[in-house]
Amino acid sequence: MAIIHANSENFKEVVLQSDKPVLLDFFATWCGPCKMLGQVLENMAKEEKNYKIVKVDIDECEDLRDEWGIMSVPSLFIVKDGQVVDSMVGFQQQKVLEEKMSRL
Repeated sequence: MAIIHANSENFKEVVLQSDKPVLLDFFATWCGPCKMLGQVLENMAKEEKNYKIVKVDIDECEDLRDEWGIMSVPSLFIVKDGQVVDSMVGFQQQKVLEEKMSRL
């Protein structure tokens, strides 16, 4: 499954109205830990999952950054049925993310 890049126009459909749980990553292209996490998410996306991986660039989507109260990146949210069920800030190991997503 490919990583989906969301923006202000498709965010509601891709994240909030998703029929699958969503691992949502707010990132910045200039952020070192975001780049490291990007590799983890790419690895996770190589296999078909029962969830989506969605990324939002905070510099391109300032309205979403502000709406979601993003103060540091990477900021991760697990969204299920349009509701946030978990959140994390900073780099996360693949094992941790996969474990959290497998519980849904």
